[in-house]
Amino acid sequence: MTTHAQLAARLLRDAAGFFRTIGEQNEALKPQMEENANVFDQVATLVEQDPNGVIPEDGGAQA
Repeated sequence: MTTHAQLAARLLRDAAGFFRTIGEQNEALKPQMEENANVFDQVATLVEQDPNGVIPEDGGAQA
């Protein structure tokens, strides 16, 4: 049985793939699409590793 977190991670990774495909088809958009894809992959990893994790209000910024 698939959990909600597993489904969310799969959808995020699929979206990352979509962004990469768009970037491959349009060189002008490629840098932004790759950045988007990387963010979606990172969030998918967070959901997989710690589905109930919390992001600090400061976004995790370090001084």
